[in-house]
Order: sequence, then C-alpha cells, then structure tokens
Amino acid sequence: MRKELIFRMENTYRDALNIFGYHFGIGEKSTCIVGALRGNEVQQMYICSQLVRALRDLEKHGNLVANNEILVIPSVNHSAMNIGKRFWPVDNTDINRMFPGYDQGETTQRIAAGLFEVVQQYNYGIQFASFYMRGNFVPHVRMMETGYENASLANLFGLPYVVLRKPRPVDTLTLNYNWQIWNTNAFSVYTNATDQIDEASARQAVAAVLRFLTRMGVIRYNSHAGYIATTIHEEELTNVRSNEAGIFRRRVEPGEEIHMGEIMADIIDPCEGEVLSSIAAPTDGIVFFAHSQPLVMENAVLFRIIRRLHE
Repeated sequence: MRKELIFRMENTYRDALNIFGYHFGIGEKSTCIVGALRGNEVQQMYICSQLVRALRDLEKHGNLVANNEILVIPSVNHSAMNIGKRFWPVDNTDINRMFPGYDQGETTQRIAAGLFEVVQQYNYGIQFASFYMRGNFVPHVRMMETGYENASLANLFGLPYVVLRKPRPVDTLTLNYNWQIWNTNAFSVYTNATDQIDEASARQAVAAVLRFLTRMGVIRYNSHAGYIATTIHEEELTNVRSNEAGIFRRRVEPGEEIHMGEIMADIIDPCEGEVLSSIAAPTDGIVFFAHSQPLVMENAVLFRIIRRLHE
C-alpha cells in the first residue's frame, strides 16, 4: 500500500484541505474507488476504510493480479464532515455538482478539478454515493444512461438491483457522468445509510466491490456469487407521497415485499398525537426506498416501490 497526497488546498481560517489516496498494486490504472464527496457521507467513508483494510491484506498475501493498480480515496469533503455539514461549509456548494471542475474557478470547482485530474485516468470508477432525499435504500448499483454505460458490467457486483436513469441537466456536473464521458466505466453504489454506519450494508458493499474486482481479473479473492441482479429503469419506480405534514412513523423497511392496500406508514399530528393519515401501498411490489426522517412535509416522497414485473 502506498499513501499519497493527491490534492492540497490552503484554507484561510482552518487547516489546509488534504485529500489522500491509497494505492494498491503497480501497473495499468485499473480501478478508482471514491468515498465521501459530501460532508455527511459517513457510511461511504467507512466502506472505503474497510476496503483499504481488505486490499492491504490481499496485497500483503500476494493476491493482487500483476500489472493492475487500484486507488481508494475515502474522503474528499472532510472540511464539511468535521463540522456536521453536507456541502462545502463556506458557500454551501456541492462538490458533486462541479465536475469536471475548473482549476481557476470557485473553491469547489478547484477541488473537483484536482480530484478529476487523478481519477479520470482509471478504467473503472466506483463511487459510494448518497441520494438527495434522506432515507434508506435497498443496496444497488446506479448508472446514468449516457450512451457509454455498460449495464452488464454493473451486474458483476452481485447486488440485488441495477438502476438505470436518464441524466437531467444538473447530472452532467456529477462525477459519475463525467467519468463516463471521459471513457471510464463508472458505477455509483448505494447502501442503506448515509450519515450513520449500517454494518450489514457496509459489509455487503465491500463484498460487492471485491467480487467485481475478482470478476474483472484485478484481484484474487474467494467470495460467494451474490445476487443475479434485476435491472430496472428509475422511471419505472412508483413514488408514494405524503398527503399531510407531521410526524412520520414507518411500518415497512427497504427490501420488504408489500401488497396493494397495505399500510406502509402513519403521519401523526405533532401536537395532538392523532393519526392524520395512513399511507397505503398503491401497488404490489418491493420497497426500494423509504424516508427515514422523523418529520415529513406534505407531498414529500415517502417510499419508492419496485412494481411486480407481471403488472
């Protein structure tokens, strides 16, 4: 293992931002793995730390395939993380909406440019990402339909689902999109947590990456086969929205099978304690995403459901 400072930026009022990468193996730039681009992505940083530990052990025992280099970058935006913010603390901008970056631009543009200069050199790019809505997912691999995506490669992670989505204009500034445009096979991996550690889905994510690297001939590692992934398009998911604002009491979890009419959650009056609304499932299917915050606003997305394939 070789630890390298890949980007440094001086800070007027705080310590300098130092972004470190961990290199494994020597040779062709095979795979780059990026963790926390945002300050609340503790789970994503944690997963990368576990990958660093696993890869260090594999390298020690000679289980990296020759002429392959792996780079792991556990954290980028730790200046926001150590004060409990999601975005860059000075101007509240999102590094993952600044790619490919501009080295003479605003602060987060410069960070993105410095990072992208390093990561764009790799054949495969894996980002542990988080969603803009607060909640829990079924672990899955997500890819944008840029015309350069390869869904068959995403199946090699062995996670339950591969989600394809059409990029919106704002998505053209993300790491995943720009990786693809610059000829890197890019994958975003989502687990069941963001700002807290979920051990079960973290272990599943580490196993998925090691499984992918094994199947791509980058490492030698014995793992179970994982899932035969189901590929879905994001527009096929059914959104379940709230019809009241109040305290959110969830009754189902991501990955659970639900049936039409089943009560998925209650919305409770925050002062009087009465149930204002019971949220019923509009279709049979699997809970793919579930809102996780204690309060909910009217018309917010509470759940996303994978409809049964026969419907």
